[in-house]
Amino acid sequence: MITQIDELVKTYETTDFIKDDPIQFPHRYIKTKEDCEIAGFIASLLAYGNRKVFISKLNTLFEEIAQNEPYNFILNFEPKILNNFNYRFGTVEDFAQVFAIMRQLYSKDGGLEELFKFGYNSKNSMFSTVTDYFYSRAENAGQGFYFMIPNPQKGGAMKRMCMFLRWMIRKGPVDLGIWNFMPQSELYIPLDTHVARLSREMGLLKRNSNDFKAVIELTENLRKLDPQDPIKYDFAMFGYGVNNK
Repeated sequence: MITQIDELVKTYETTDFIKDDPIQFPHRYIKTKEDCEIAGFIASLLAYGNRKVFISKLNTLFEEIAQNEPYNFILNFEPKILNNFNYRFGTVEDFAQVFAIMRQLYSKDGGLEELFKFGYNSKNSMFSTVTDYFYSRAENAGQGFYFMIPNPQKGGAMKRMCMFLRWMIRKGPVDLGIWNFMPQSELYIPLDTHVARLSREMGLLKRNSNDFKAVIELTENLRKLDPQDPIKYDFAMFGYGVNNK
C-alpha cells in the first residue's frame, strides 16, 4: 500500500499538474510575495463547482479586472471596478466585501501571512482567527460571503482554506512554500467528496461524514505514512482517481 501510494505521488506531483489546477494563479505572480499570496487566497475562495467555469472566472478577475496586479488591485480596491463580477453563490456585493476587508488587512494589519501566523500562534484556532477577522468587519454580508469564508465552528472540512495553506506552506514542484511560520507536517488534508471517497476505498478513512473530524482522521493516517510531509498524498488521491476512472 505504501509503495503504491508513494509511486502515485511521484507520478502526479509534477509541474504538469499546475496548468489545470487553481494553483496556476499564485504561480503566475510568484515574483512578488504579496501578489502570489493574494492570488492564491482569491483563487481558493472560488475553487468550487465546475473547474473550467471557476478557472475562467478567475482569469477574468485577474486579467481584466485586476490587470494582473493582485496586490495593487487590493490596496486600491473600489467596488465599482468589479462591474457585475459574480460566481455562483458569490454576488458582486459579496466579492466587494471580501476585497474591501483584504484592503484593510494589507493597508493596516500586515497582510494574509501575518493574519494566519497570528492565528497559528494564538490560543484560538488559526482558521477561527482568520474568519473572525473577516466576519468582524463585514457589513450586511450575504450567503456568498459566508460560503467563500466558512465558519470553522460549524465543523465543516474547511477544504479551500486547507488547500490555500498547502500552497503557501508546503514546498514542492507544485506547491509554492512561500510562508514558513509553521511546519508542513502540521498541515491538514484538503478534503472534498472525491478525496473522501478515495480515502475510504484505500482504507485511510472510516468516518462517514465529510467534516473536520474526518479531516483530522485522514491526516493522522497520512502522517503514519510520512510524518514530515503527510499532505503530499493529496497528489496520490488525484492520481488514484485518474487511474481508476
